[in-house]
Order: sequence, then structure tokens, then C-alpha cells
Amino acid sequence: MSDVPVLLVLDLLGTFAFALNGALVAVRVARVDLVGVVTLGIITGVGGGIVRDVLLDALPPASFRDGRYLAAAAAGGVLAFLFGRGLQRFQRPIDVLDAAGLGLFAVTGAGKALALGAGPAQAVILGVVTAVGGGTMRDVLVRRVPVVLTSELYAIPALVGATLAVLAAAGGVDEVLGAPAALGAALACFAVRMVGLHYGLDAPRPPGAWDAGARADDPDR
Repeated sequence: MSDVPVLLVLDLLGTFAFALNGALVAVRVARVDLVGVVTLGIITGVGGGIVRDVLLDALPPASFRDGRYLAAAAAGGVLAFLFGRGLQRFQRPIDVLDAAGLGLFAVTGAGKALALGAGPAQAVILGVVTAVGGGTMRDVLVRRVPVVLTSELYAIPALVGATLAVLAAAGGVDEVLGAPAALGAALACFAVRMVGLHYGLDAPRPPGAWDAGARADDPDR
């Protein structure tokens, strides 16, 4: 899928948005220098894809074979370092780009897994890993419980997008529609994520597991 020019451009934009958002989070929650901010941005932007490729034995990972991915991720990290405080005013547009990247990563990750022989269930899982893996690695490195496991509707939209992409492939829809089928699955992920952001929705939690005070202590809230 990433060989299609439109999807490649969008994929690179998603990588940039992931890195930018990830680096901004790092600036807020950890005391890190230039190297730390840029490194955490790059990890957020390409970490999920690296994990996917390692699990699929597709080595070296795509981000090491195509320097444009690392360049896009590094640009996001540098921008966050230089203009982090000012960029906080544009958090909503950044969130929109991040949501678009989430959908594209989930779909392209699932598509690559299928292309390399993974089963449908495994492809869905790897699509989600591609979408949320980088942010999870970032959170572990800054010593906090990954946000994707504790708050925000994030993994579920990725699951929706990856599942729709796999179903389209199984039904032969992607062979007929090509890129529009992939974009449709990514758009579904994007829509669910944006609804969650707009209404402040979180994934369901065990009854009584968290109270309002615990939420107030969340550095991303």
C-alpha cells in the first residue's frame, strides 16, 4: 500500500504528526534536552513500524530502508524542541494530524502484514501495533504507564481501521477499489478518534477502578 504515491505522502505526513505530538508530550512530562526530545519524537513516529517489521522478519525495517520516514520524524522532533510552547496553541490541528496518522498507520500496517503472509487476526494486531507502538515506547522511556492503556480512545479506533482494512482485503474489495478502500478504512479510524477527542471519551474501564482525582493527576489531562 505504501507504494501508492498518495498513500506514501499521507504516511509520511502521519509520521511527522506522530513525531511532533510525541515530542510535545515528552517536553511536557519529562525533563529532556534536544537529543531527548528529537529521539522521543523519532521513536513515536517510527517505533510502531519497526516493531511490526521485526515481528514480520521484514529486515531491515522500512524506516531504515527509506530515509524519508526518519527525516519526517526528526523534523517533527526538532520542530517540537524549537517551538514547543508556541505549538501548544495549535494542539487541536496537531491532534487532527495525529488522528489521520493513526488511521493510516493502522491500515498500512495491517496491509503490510497481509502482504507478508500473516493471517487476518495477526494482521489486525500488527496494524494496531504499528499505530500505537511508537507512543507506547515513548511513554515507557519517560517512565509512565502508556496513555493508550489508561486513557483516551486511541487503540480502539486503530482496531477499527485495521479490521476494516483486513475485511476489505479478505473480500477482495481492495483489489477493485485499491487506494480508496485503504483510505476508507483509515477514514473510519480517523472519525472514531475525532469523536473521542471531541467528546472526551475514554475506553471502558473496570467499575470503580479510577476516581475523578486519579484522572486529575494525569499529566495529559
